Amino acid sequence: MNNTMNYRGYVGSVEFSERDEVFYGKVMGIRALISYEGKDARELVEDFHSAVDDYFVLCESEGKEPEKSYKGSFNIRISPELHREAAVFSIAHQMSLNSFVEQAVSTFLSKQSR
Repeated sequence: MNNTMNYRGYVGSVEFSERDEVFYGKVMGIRALISYEGKDARELVEDFHSAVDDYFVLCESEGKEPEKSYKGSFNIRISPELHREAAVFSIAHQMSLNSFVEQAVSTFLSKQSR
């Protein structure tokens, strides 16, 4: 089961409240809070699309650029030992630490999608 939706470059979560009998979610990867809900899957998707479209309208009316989700930059926290090993490996293979992490993540994800 996929618990995300995509629209206009934004990723939205999909959750369900048994108590309220409603599907709901929010756009992930940006600071702005964009939420949506629906009584069924079709309504949830429609409200997600409307919420994102409304966000674009709001940004335009305020003269702001819409935030871009997942810009390609993030901070990670790992043990000092693992940090050292990764840095030494990167130097030994004449690559940046960023390139090493990008390749490691890409390799891991490609193996997971098989």
